[in-house]
Amino acid sequence: MSIPSKCQQEEYPIRRALARMNMFLHEIDNATIEWGDTLNNPRLLEGDELMKFDIVAANPPFSLDKWGAENAVADQYSRFHRGIPPKSKGDYAFISHMIETTYADTGRVGVIMPHGVLFRGSSEAKIRQQLIEENLLEAVIGLPANLFYGTSIPATMLIFDKAKGANTDVLFIDASKGFETGKNQNRLREEDIAHIVTTYKAFKAEAPLKDEGVVIEDKYAYRATFNEIKENDFNLNIPRYVDTFEEEEEVDIKAVQDEINLLKNQIADVESDMEKYLKELGY
Repeated sequence: MSIPSKCQQEEYPIRRALARMNMFLHEIDNATIEWGDTLNNPRLLEGDELMKFDIVAANPPFSLDKWGAENAVADQYSRFHRGIPPKSKGDYAFISHMIETTYADTGRVGVIMPHGVLFRGSSEAKIRQQLIEENLLEAVIGLPANLFYGTSIPATMLIFDKAKGANTDVLFIDASKGFETGKNQNRLREEDIAHIVTTYKAFKAEAPLKDEGVVIEDKYAYRATFNEIKENDFNLNIPRYVDTFEEEEEVDIKAVQDEINLLKNQIADVESDMEKYLKELGY
C-alpha cells in the first residue's frame, strides 16, 4: 500500500472539512483525511493493523472525559498495553495511540498536552514511568499560556522518539516566557520558535551524560539523566529540572515606612478638613 504524505483523522465533520481545506491551501493533494473517533474507531489502517508513520503530531482535546476507557481493555490494536488511562482524562490514551502508530525504529511523536500529564498519579503515573523506562521520551517543552484556541491554560509539548538508542537523557525547556501578547490570544514569535529549535538540535547533537544532569541555559533548558528522573519518581514537572525561581526585588523597609507615615499625615489632614466643613454645615 502506498501511504499518503499526510494522514489525519477527525471526529467532528467541521474539523475534517477545515483539515481538507488546509491541505488544499498548502497544495497537498494526496492527503487522507478520515472521519471518526480516533480512540474508539481508528480509520487509518493497513488491513487489520494500524497504519504506521515516521512522524505523528497532534493537539488532542485536553483531559477528554468519557473517552472510551471501558473499551480500552479489549482494544484489538493493543494500544493500551502500558495501562488504561483514567476514564475522565484521555490524555495518555491519545499519547498511547500516537506512539503505537509510529515505526518501531524511526517513529517520532510530537503532542501538545496539559501540564497535568507531567505529574498526575494513579494509572497515568504508571504509563508515564513505562514510557520513560522504554526510553521513548526525548523532550518536555513548557509553552506559554493562552496559546491555543479553547483554553487559556499553559500547555506542554512532549516529544517521543523511538530512535534514541543508548541515549536515555531527556531535555526540559521552559519556553513559557517567550511570546508575543495578543488581544485574544498569545503567539510564539519567530525568535521564540528558533530558540526552542536551536536548543533541541544542540541537545540532539551532544553526547549522552554519564552521571548528573546539566544546565544547558540558565532559567530555560536542562538536560536530565534517567537516574535523575527516576529519583524524582518519574515526575516530569518542569520546575523540578529547570530553575524558574526569580528573586524578588529587595524591599526598602525605611522607604515603605516613610510612605506609610506620609499617607497617615495626608489622611489626618483630610479628616481635619472634613470635620471643619461639617461644622460649617451645622453638623
